[in-house]
Formats: sequence, structure tokens, C-alpha cells
Amino acid sequence: MYAFGICIDRHYLTPGLATITSLADSLSPRARKAAALRFLTFDLGAPQVQLLAHLAKRVGFGSFALARRSPLRSARMADTSYITVTTYLRFEFAPEFVRRPYLIYVDADVLVRGDLTAPLDALRPGEVGAVRDEFNPAVGRCPALPGAAERWPRLRDRPYYNAGLLWAHTADLPRIRHGVEQALGRHRQHILHNDQDALNLWLLHAGRVRAVDAAYNRFEVGRYLERGDWVRRVVTRPLRPDPAARLIHFVGPEKPWQADCPDTDDVREYRTVLKRALRHVRALGAAHPEPAGLR
Repeated sequence: MYAFGICIDRHYLTPGLATITSLADSLSPRARKAAALRFLTFDLGAPQVQLLAHLAKRVGFGSFALARRSPLRSARMADTSYITVTTYLRFEFAPEFVRRPYLIYVDADVLVRGDLTAPLDALRPGEVGAVRDEFNPAVGRCPALPGAAERWPRLRDRPYYNAGLLWAHTADLPRIRHGVEQALGRHRQHILHNDQDALNLWLLHAGRVRAVDAAYNRFEVGRYLERGDWVRRVVTRPLRPDPAARLIHFVGPEKPWQADCPDTDDVREYRTVLKRALRHVRALGAAHPEPAGLR
């Protein structure tokens, strides 16, 4: 028994609808009925919460709950170009709210293409399941965690993980939160990528990682190739769309629900799912503004 955890604010309400829809698509009707959706927010109003709940029920999820939380007081936002402090809410999921043995945390800027639950089979108590970051693969070899490799040479070349998809035993959530809070308090000077750097600091010093296959958190890189070639120097895999990817992650400032986002294959696939989500919204009789260019 597991729950999917998603953090959302008013800026990410529309992609949240697509996330719910693609998660539902990834599961059989029976699995969908047994699964739970757990949302955390600090600024959604009652109509937006009701919309999420009604959509979750319409696409077949058996359990939905949303709670209001505040981010860690020690949260440090080093990068605010397109990310808000909502990103720190991923550490505010608690066992009494999740009410399932496992939590699968999912960012809201993703397209789920396949079942995300298989990594739970190998996850041991005390471990966090995570996928290595495609843009920041190793400590000291990327912009993430500035100065950490110089301060702790033993950490150089250790894997650095993306926080957009995480697997955890629900009983471990308080320990993860405490560890991240300590990392923020002790090592703030090494934070560049906000909460993701804080998570990796804790994982490097005290946490345990169950590395998960890259197909579970594949970055969409076509948007970057539309603007330049830097990604060819960073990502070693073939840069064409990966049909085996279980999840496509639209990292960076350009998002597929924005009209000016480059129209790549993966972006078009995402927009097809988003349009279907918005059709569900209309069928529910809810008023929700559709992103420009998707009508």
C-alpha cells in the first residue's frame, strides 16, 4: 500500500492536473483504486482543493487528502528564478498524513509514462530511493553543492541525486526531515539548488540511498537543444526521446504547459495529457483557465 505525494501551489495547479491524470494512466484500474494521493500546499484556496479532489476521484484514485503546511524555517532559496519555497514542502509529509506504508514523492512538472512502484520492492527500511541527476551527476563535477568537494574531499565523485522522484518508507519521513533540517543549519554555504542540495548533503553524510534506474526519472533535453549545445557536454546518453522512460521530467524554467516552450516530441506528448486533464475538468463543471496555446 502506497501513496503518491505531490507539493503544489497556485502557480502549479494546472500541471498538477496533468500529473494526476498521467499517474492514473500509469496504473491499472485496480491499482489506482488501492493507491492514495497526498497533496501539500500553503496557498491553494478551497475551490482549487475541491478541483483536485474531484479530478482524483474521476480518474479512479481510491484516496485523496490535502493538507496545508509551512516549509522548514531554515529553508534557503539560493535559486528563485523559477522555483518557489513550495519545493521544500516535500519534507513535510508525515506518517499520520500519508497513512500508507510507502510514499512515492513526485514533482508536479513531470509526465508519468509507466508504473513507478517497482522500486519499492527493493527498498529497505532507512533507505531513500532516488535517481542520479542527469545534469549534476557527481559531487565536485557539477555546479551543485558548491565548495562541498573542497571541504570534504572524500565526497568528490560521489553520486548526486535528483529530488523530483523519491521512494521512502513512511516511517522514515520524520528522520529525513530532521536530517535535511540539520544539513540546512550546518552547511548553508553549500546550497545552490535549494532543497535538492539540502537533501543530497544529508544523504552524503548520514543517509542511505537505494539507487534507482535512470528510466524512472529521465530529463526532457530537447528543449535545451533548441537553445544551444551545452547539454551535449553534460549528458552522455543519446539525446533523443527515450521510449523506455517511466517518467519524463521537465526540469528548468521552460515548462510544457507554457505556450512559448519549444514544441519537442515529449512536450507534445505532455500537452496531449494536459488537454485530456482539462477535458475532465470541463466535464466536472469546474471553471479553470486553460493555458494559452492549448485550446
